[in-house]
This record gives sequence, structure tokens and C-alpha cells, in this order.
Amino acid sequence: MTRFSFNFRTSAALMAVILLLSGCASVNLNSFSAPNAREALSAAESESDRGLAHNYLLQEADRFLAGRQAEDARTILQSNQLSSLSAANANRQRLLAMEAAIALEDADWAQQIASGLNPEDLLDYDRNELGRAGNLQAELYQLADRPLMAAMTLVLLAESDTTADVQSLHNRIWENLKNTPDRTLASATARSIGYESQGWLELASVLRDSGLTIEQQGRAIRRWQNNWPGHPGADILPDDLRLIASLADNRPEKIAMALPLGGALASAGAAIRDGFFAAYLEDEANDRSKVSIRVIDTSDRPFAEIYQELVDEEYDLIVGPLEKEALATLARMDSLPVSVLGLNYLPDGIQAPGGLYQYGLSAEDEARQIAERMIANDVEQILALIPMGNWGDRLEQALLERLNELGGIALDIERYFREDNLRAVTADLLGVTVSRNRAIDVERTAGIDVEFEPRRRQDADGILMVAEPTIARQFKPLFAFYFGGDLPVFSPSMIYEGSPDPSRDRDLNGVTFTDTPWILDTDNEFRETVRSAMPELRGQLGRLFAMGADAWTLSTRLSLLRFMDGAYVDGQTGTLTMDDTGSVHREQLWARFENGVPDLLPSQPRSGKEAEQPSSAEQLLESVGR
Repeated sequence: MTRFSFNFRTSAALMAVILLLSGCASVNLNSFSAPNAREALSAAESESDRGLAHNYLLQEADRFLAGRQAEDARTILQSNQLSSLSAANANRQRLLAMEAAIALEDADWAQQIASGLNPEDLLDYDRNELGRAGNLQAELYQLADRPLMAAMTLVLLAESDTTADVQSLHNRIWENLKNTPDRTLASATARSIGYESQGWLELASVLRDSGLTIEQQGRAIRRWQNNWPGHPGADILPDDLRLIASLADNRPEKIAMALPLGGALASAGAAIRDGFFAAYLEDEANDRSKVSIRVIDTSDRPFAEIYQELVDEEYDLIVGPLEKEALATLARMDSLPVSVLGLNYLPDGIQAPGGLYQYGLSAEDEARQIAERMIANDVEQILALIPMGNWGDRLEQALLERLNELGGIALDIERYFREDNLRAVTADLLGVTVSRNRAIDVERTAGIDVEFEPRRRQDADGILMVAEPTIARQFKPLFAFYFGGDLPVFSPSMIYEGSPDPSRDRDLNGVTFTDTPWILDTDNEFRETVRSAMPELRGQLGRLFAMGADAWTLSTRLSLLRFMDGAYVDGQTGTLTMDDTGSVHREQLWARFENGVPDLLPSQPRSGKEAEQPSSAEQLLESVGR
């Protein structure tokens, strides 16, 4: 009797285990929440009602996406169990698949989904799902690198969804049209039907001419608006185009230049003033009948007093001051009633008030670019020679910060005065002094003469030489004398006097340096015109003249640089961009001394997305400085 009972209990237990292992036959899909995709698919596989199984799997995929289990969602949505779906479930599966691909940044899957998708598929969704479906479809097309299809999806969404943020949609439509290749855009324009899509495509086509100036772009936008009355894009322009179109309306007409025309900075102030007026006269888009410019000397009056006077006289813009101390007086204000394009930068740690823009020939900009160039050329462990003084302090700090961001390191930085023994400074930098002292210590310890050949440190990849030409011409041969002739040498613009001098600069052969387009650009019509009339504009005075010319260009484009993402000005002092604080940054050109003459080098590719070669539309619409 006892034995029979034992066998019965064992058999019952085995049956329970079997049922549990078979699992799915006893699972109620209406209430079962699987912990992962594998168990969800297992549960659905044994369900004879395939409609119920489909609903369950789509519900689980949706739940996994909400719970940030996108990989589990992808496993379900790619399963062959989701075949022969009803029309409603097919739409639902596509919506969830788009969401999962975007969440996982799965470009391959996105391309697969996009290949079977049309922008018009958006209209298959219920009105309450239009917004979600349209945004997902556009993002999927972007992930699949099909920006035109993304734009057309957003055009349909703007037409169909009355609750959508129209300005945001128009901004996104335009961004995708900018990213559409020329050939694709031309083909789509030729075969497009529908007022809205035709209008957008024509607008993008009109602005593809890379020869248009920013003012011509503005006029082209206004003409398009007149030619397409009632078009949604004409009524509500994308933000970028609205800024361009309104540029003429926003140009300052009453301008004051506040510059030192006496004292130690008189020559600098005069060069900037002359550059400003030269660019003003050269600007074909400028209506001189509307613009007045007054020049005020800041060398003999407090700038705070000058600024208040100009505020009272209702000027539109003040260009200047040049003196850092004068600029700092504006930092005491929360916002400026009259905007100021300062020709210097506030000291670190001082916040700029609203309305203050800052621009100058910044040592920090050059230091950051040098760090980037060195790292890009695999010069990661550097030695540096930097002059003593506040200017050198700022350059060193910017250099070290950028090197640290890029993974580089400064092994040694020698600060020097021009009166120092440059042989000793160089020997210290290259570690030869340490090597020699080590040998002397050995001799003293051993009490005998030791045959010794000094050697430089072996861990350095290159040298940063910050020196004016007369000092640099002494340093460069010393590198070879102290066994560092094989190390690449980089320098800022101060190394070059601005005019070719092969006999004197032959000692600088091999040095790579950065300088302004005014100095290095081999095809600079504006510079040649100016130099024919003002041959004395050489060296640093020429760079300051170029700074004045760019100050004029900036004065007409401040709002675009501040508010248009990716905007830049191709200026005489470099490619100019503006950060969120209103500070202008410059990216200069590069050259290397060959036979005593600068030889222009290709621009260094930028990292990440910016490194991609822009299309003609991107060049046109992101550049605001032609």
C-alpha cells in the first residue's frame, strides 16, 4: 500500500513538471507578461488562434519598448511569427519596428524598413496616431540616410495633423532638404506633384546656387514667397531662411566705431578703422544712403562715458572698444541697450551681458587649432616654447585645455624672455641639460672621466615653438644642434612677418604654422586691391586691417551667427563662428615653410559629423559670409 502511494505521488509530480516544461499550453496570453522576447515568442507559438498570438506579440513589443528593452522588441518584431498580419496589425508592427530601429540606432534595419515604405503610408494611420507615426517615419528615413523621403513625410504631416507645431515641422523639412544630394533633389523636382511638395522642392532648388551672396539668398527667398502665395512654407518660413530673408531689414544703419586713435594703440586702431571702411565700401549689398558711421577716439575718455553718449544718441551698433579694460566696463551691466561688437575678449570668468559680441585676433583660438593639428598629425606628446607674460599665459592655458580634451600631453613647457640664453633654453627643453648633468654626476661619483655623448629625451613627438620671427630663426637651428632636428615643429602666426623673405626665413624650413587668409590665401582679390593702394599694410598691421574688414562683415551678420546653427563667415581673418555667449572664434589656414616661403597646406578635416564634405546647399545655407 505504501509503495503504491509513493508511485502515484511521483507520477503526479512528473506530470506537473512536464506541464510546466511544456509551459505555453497553459499560458493565458491575455494576462501573461513575458520577461524577455524568447519567452514571449515561446508563449505565442503554441497559441492556435494566430490573431490572438499576433496581438499578444505586438503588445509585448510595445511593452518592451516602453520598458527600454528595445533589443527584445526587435527580436519579436523581426520574428517570422508576425506574418500574414491584418492591415491594422501590419501598420502597428511597422510603427513599432520604426520605433525600435530608432531606439537602437540600427541603420541596417532602418534601411530595410525604409525600402518597403512610402511617405504616403503615413496616411494609413488613424488621426490620433498621425503625429507619432509621422515623426517616427521621418526619423527612420533620416537613420536610413534618405533625407528627401524624411522631408516629404514631414510635408504630409504638416498638411494632415492640425495639432502639429508647424514652425518646428518646417524647420525639420528644410534641414532634410538641405541634406538631400543635388541629383536626388533635381530628380524629385522634375517629377513632383502637389502644391506643397512642389513649392518646397523649388525653394531648395533655387537656393542651390553656391555663387549667391547672403543678400542674394535673401532676395531669392522673398521672390519665392511672392511666387508661391498661400504655400505653408511661404507663410511660415523655416527659422534659418527667415533670418536670411530679414537680414537687410536687420542691418544696422547708425554705427559708431569706438577705437583708440591716440597713444600706444593708435596704429592698431587706425588699421582696424581703415579695414572697416574698406570692407564697407567694397560691400555691394550695402545701401550707403542709409548707413552712417561715426568714429570716436577712446584713448582720451572713459569708455563708460562714451557708451552712454552713444546710447542717448540712439545708435544701432557700436564697434569697439579695442582695449580689454574698456570692454570690461560693459560687464557690469545685465544687458546692453545698444549692442556692442567688442574688438577684444573679456577676461576668463566674467560673464558677457546680453547684447555684447566679442571678436578679436585671439591667441587662444590659435592655440586650440595648433593642438588639434598636432594631434591630427599623431603628435600627442609635445614640448613647448612659450614667451613669458600674460599673452603667453593665456595661450598656454588654452593649449593645455585642448590637448587634455584630445588626449594629448605637454611633456615640458619652457617659458622664456627674448633676452634669455636661447641655447640653454633649447637644451633644457630637449632634455640635453639633464642628460649632461647625469654624466657629470657619474664622473663625480666614479672619480674618473667618462666618455659621454649627450642625447635628447626620446618620448617627445613634436615641438610647439611660440616665437616672433627673429627669435624663431635662432630656435629652429638649435633644435637640430641639440639632436631634435627630426621632431616636427608647429607655430602660431607670430612666426611670420607677413611677406615672403626666403633668405631670412630659410632657417624656418619645415615649420608648420597657422595664419589668416589675409596672409596665406593665394587667391585674395580684396587683399590685392587694398595692397595696391596701401603697400605699407604688412605683417601685424595687415592682420589688424583684415580684422577691421571682418568687423564690418560681422556687423551685418550678427543675428545669423548667433541664432542659425552651423552658420559661419568666410572672413579675412579666418572662418568665423559664434558660440552661445556671443564670442566669435576663428579657424585659420595652415602653411609650411619650404625654401624660406610659406607653402599653403590643405585644411585639417574636422572631427565627427562636421568632417563630412557638405553639399552645395549646405555650403550655401550654412555659410553666411560671401
